[in-house]
Amino acid sequence: MKNLNKNSGFTLLEVIIVVIIVGVLASLALPRFFAMVEYSKAAEALNVVTSLRGAIERCELQHGIANCTHANWNNLGMEDPAGAANAHWSYTISQGGTGIYTITATRTTHDNSASSDGNTITISVNNTTGAYSRTGTGPFSGI
Repeated sequence: MKNLNKNSGFTLLEVIIVVIIVGVLASLALPRFFAMVEYSKAAEALNVVTSLRGAIERCELQHGIANCTHANWNNLGMEDPAGAANAHWSYTISQGGTGIYTITATRTTHDNSASSDGNTITISVNNTTGAYSRTGTGPFSGI
């Protein structure tokens, strides 16, 4: 017959080692997780900017480019995307010359005020050539 030890269980040292291992794994995984969350929010901005680009081109044909800014959402035929539930960005549209406009997406905080960290994505669209460029700051610098 086998003797059963009445003092079976984990020692304090074993528990501390497991806690340390879990802490190290969490410290490696959490920054990656938060980076992926920010990347998905950047994808949200790029999707909205794509919609805005089409709306601006339609607006330009109907009303002229001077009437197609973020102040004229009615002319664009859409509502301000920053007013949507769970919106993470505010958008501005500015003209840089004939047929050239810039759409800027600025990261907002949970109350839709501008983020103090200056994280932005700027997409410049040249309507005459169809070329566009993307730049970003903060975690969006690689976009």
